[in-house]
Amino acid sequence: MSTQVPRLFHGLIDDAAVFPPGNAPLPEAVPAHRAHRAAWYADLVGPLLVPASAVTAGELSGLVDPGTEIGLIGDTGVDRLPFALSFLEPDGVRVRQIETAVAKRGEDPQPGLAALVELTDRLDGIQVYAEIPLAWGLLGALDTVARARASGVPIAAKFRTGGLAAELFPTPVELAAVICACRDRELPFKLTAGLHHALRHTDPETGFNHHGFLNVLVATSAAVDGAEVGEVAELLASTDPLRLIDPIRVRREQNRRLWVGFGSCSIIEPLTDLVRLGLINGGYSA
Repeated sequence: MSTQVPRLFHGLIDDAAVFPPGNAPLPEAVPAHRAHRAAWYADLVGPLLVPASAVTAGELSGLVDPGTEIGLIGDTGVDRLPFALSFLEPDGVRVRQIETAVAKRGEDPQPGLAALVELTDRLDGIQVYAEIPLAWGLLGALDTVARARASGVPIAAKFRTGGLAAELFPTPVELAAVICACRDRELPFKLTAGLHHALRHTDPETGFNHHGFLNVLVATSAAVDGAEVGEVAELLASTDPLRLIDPIRVRREQNRRLWVGFGSCSIIEPLTDLVRLGLINGGYSA
């Protein structure tokens, strides 16, 4: 195990190279992921995320070694997940987690969530993340996930923090409210999209305000320590690196609390930020 990546960052970034905006083809993404897992920063990297549609199309077959860990993204829907899993068995692929949306924005998340909870209970311990829209029905959906988790079902929440439209980027207050809602329910969560850099910033091409993954890490830690929505939102909105770096350094050999991590189409971009901010020291030259 590498000693160059502090414990706080272990498994923080899942490899979402095949998803937008990276869109790497699997024949390129698989060996690149293998290289990440063999690099000095390997402890930073989670599994390779693969869409169920690519699995059922046979695109992964022959590319991976037996025992390879992946995260299966249910882009074909909850009801088609068992079909995708059946394609992975002959290759000996280990599915570390499954992530899938339970509803579109504006739809009631409960029917899809009920189906996913039922499926999760039959999946022999695979960790499942229910992607819940940050819209109507959110709190009720969190209650449902929390109840299922309390009964022993290995399910947690996932939220989208970016995309191709401005409304897919929650404000600091909106994200803070979600973090605190998960805190109140002792519910772990993942995030996806938009978290390309350590610090909150505005994309010069789109004008979208992106959350920083260090902001989320510090804000979530503050929420777990009892901070309320206003204080958590201030941390999410901060662009001052000093306000974020000091709390990170204090906790760097601790486990992350509540926030599981996020998927990124690039591993090197967030790694570069961590190196430049002095939070990871090692063999990578930024």
